[in-house]
Amino acid sequence: MQIIELCPGIVFGGGHLVLIAGPCMAESLELCLETGTFLKALAEDLGIGYVFKASYDKANRTSGGSRRGPGLKAGLAMLSEVKATLEVPVITDVHESCDVPRVAEIADILQVPAFLCRQTDLLAACGRTGKPVNIKKGQFMAPEDMRGAVEKVRQAGPSPVMLTERGASFGYHNLVVDFRSLPTMRSFGVPVVFDATHSVQLPGGLGNASGGNREYVRPLARAAAAVGIDALFAEVHPRPEQAWSDGANSLPFAMAETVIREVKAIHDLIAAGDQRA
Repeated sequence: MQIIELCPGIVFGGGHLVLIAGPCMAESLELCLETGTFLKALAEDLGIGYVFKASYDKANRTSGGSRRGPGLKAGLAMLSEVKATLEVPVITDVHESCDVPRVAEIADILQVPAFLCRQTDLLAACGRTGKPVNIKKGQFMAPEDMRGAVEKVRQAGPSPVMLTERGASFGYHNLVVDFRSLPTMRSFGVPVVFDATHSVQLPGGLGNASGGNREYVRPLARAAAAVGIDALFAEVHPRPEQAWSDGANSLPFAMAETVIREVKAIHDLIAAGDQRA
């Protein structure tokens, strides 16, 4: 499997664990710094790598009237400030191939949203940057079919790839996780990530917005760690009830700490077992 060393101490693959977490949307610089400060300290205490996550534009909101975020220019400025102040790498979604070069100037990892995981031009543009690319598996995709997305990036350029499981559509307004997807996608030679919070989302479940079942984040994250993951992805917000996006499935600080500590413990146990095998 390809090992992606983002920077010293942050390695995807090879038995390491990385935390990718932050607010769903870059609502403000103050929110980003508050959340990133908490998560960085937690990751350092656990001895795991940390990558700050926030989106400058949520282009796939349920309602056209929903907040989308600060936009490309202001959003990238926020991410740049977080990166410099907290001294952590950052990851963000990119939706348009024309935006990729500008995003790549700031982001350490480019993220392709689940709904866009088959968009050839977007994947190719990300591949040409040389930056690591995290592709989220579409809710409509079989895990084995994500090989095509990986190949599109690889054919375009030198960017290493990782794949994220975030649930599959199961009827209306519901997602389920098939944990077989993790070893299936890892068989492509890429690190795998489990998105614990989007996996409990209820797309469009509130009529004009998505809902979520936050209480299931903990058991699903523990199960993913037992199956085997290289990174845990989670949306974390100090006040989820006030979040502009995905508040119903975002984790408050106390719950996030519980989940992340348990995932680390299970990951270590599995890694020790693999070494003995």
